[in-house]
Amino acid sequence: MAGLRDTLLDHAIAMLEAGEAEPGIRALARAAGVSAMAPYRHFADKAALLSAVAERGFAMFLAALSAADAEGSDAERLVAQGVAYVDFACAHPALFRAMFACGAGAPKQPDAPAFAILTRRVAALVGEDDPVAALGCWAIVHGLATLALNGGVPLAAAQVRAVLRTYVAGIVAGGSTG
Repeated sequence: MAGLRDTLLDHAIAMLEAGEAEPGIRALARAAGVSAMAPYRHFADKAALLSAVAERGFAMFLAALSAADAEGSDAERLVAQGVAYVDFACAHPALFRAMFACGAGAPKQPDAPAFAILTRRVAALVGEDDPVAALGCWAIVHGLATLALNGGVPLAAAQVRAVLRTYVAGIVAGGSTG
């Protein structure tokens, strides 16, 4: 029945993206064309469903960041990750918000693999593990994504690249760890 679980997650994400704030189990069952009880074989409750949706979103997110990290210099890869981050948020706004929600359905440390890819790239760039620089970079890209989604600030990839290149130049010069 792993196929049904994937189908239910696909429908839940589609419902989110269609504007439903938090898809309920019954509405999800209707959308998937299964009995009202069928989803409970895969998700104990709504919180478990939302957690699984967030986990699926983070897997998609990690794939986007990994693809962006595939080629170029360390600086170019870090900038490409940032652009991919903002692009993902803009392409999947409701899913992105659900992924970072702090409600009962939020999985524990779901962003760890995505943060790890960024941390590794920052470490490669500065020659050592620099948690302050990595957190700063994460904050910048998350802030840009949030501005694009919540503030209605249209951000072209070129603008995101310009902001990130400025930050990367600062961390390469040693300006991140006050």
